[in-house]
Amino acid sequence: MGFLRIRTTVDERPGRLASLAAALADRGGNILGLSVQSDAEGTVDEFVTDIPAAPETVREALEAAGGRRVQVVAATAHELTDEPTRALLLASRLRSMPWRLPELLAELLRADDARWIYGEAVSDLPDPTQLVVPVAPKRAVRLRRAELPFTLTEAARAAAFARLAQPAPEQTAPERAIKLSDGVEVTVRPLTSIYREAVRDLHDRCSPESRRFRYFTAMPTLPPRMFDRLCDRSKGYSLVAGHDGQVVGMANLLFTPDPGIAEMAFLVEDRWQGRGLGTAMARMLVRAAADLGYAEVKASMLSDNARMRRLMISLGATLGYTDDPGVVEARLPVGAVVPV
Repeated sequence: MGFLRIRTTVDERPGRLASLAAALADRGGNILGLSVQSDAEGTVDEFVTDIPAAPETVREALEAAGGRRVQVVAATAHELTDEPTRALLLASRLRSMPWRLPELLAELLRADDARWIYGEAVSDLPDPTQLVVPVAPKRAVRLRRAELPFTLTEAARAAAFARLAQPAPEQTAPERAIKLSDGVEVTVRPLTSIYREAVRDLHDRCSPESRRFRYFTAMPTLPPRMFDRLCDRSKGYSLVAGHDGQVVGMANLLFTPDPGIAEMAFLVEDRWQGRGLGTAMARMLVRAAADLGYAEVKASMLSDNARMRRLMISLGATLGYTDDPGVVEARLPVGAVVPV
């Protein structure tokens, strides 16, 4: 048949990519391009192949090899260009012509149509062949692509690309002042080892229930090894909120082995809960995740943690149950969060 672009959702397990590659090889396929993307249903493997087999034959072979939601569409030799180089060239064009953002986004994601929309909210039940890229609180670009649904990774790419068309932000200071709903101001800084005792005191002041919601057990103290891991920038990115010489809240973004996904968690002192601190720190973590190239953030919570559920829903996350009936998981595409 010639060039085909193939997408399949897979479960994360050793050897699954080898099984898919073997299935393509058995049909005479030569893999010319490969990418791994994050999506709501799992990890998506995308191949560009030169293969003599018919699309339906390829789909059946990959399903037998463990692929789910296999989609096969025609491709061209033009799609074999190096993707990072192509994206950089498009970014260069965007910097000189920011008004062409919809057109260049369509070229980046090979969309069929792209146009500005104003004042529209993102649907709670989005069409997978439609992607809304927030540019400002009441302005976005809507992309459509009939043959291949958009993935969360593509949404993150589009959001990062759109930021190039916006005015350069002010330099980010190592600390940021946040005014809460009651007018009290707290200062948020990156977590470092100098806050070891202050974080220990935060745990002492938190109720057993607050600690249980954070760690799934009423952990009276934070083990030194866990604190060191939270400070390790190769494993994640953490923030602390301070007021009057005390740490009153901590937010953690933890890197995971799942491609394109980071996990976040929070601990806020009881008397500081319900005042907007958790929401403000969550938005900072989502922005950090986007800056680090993640497509999605997730948060695991106990099913009776109503405050955390409301926080994640307010950000646009979707909730789902896990294998543990007492644990709920929230998933939030970073590309869907409107810049603030």
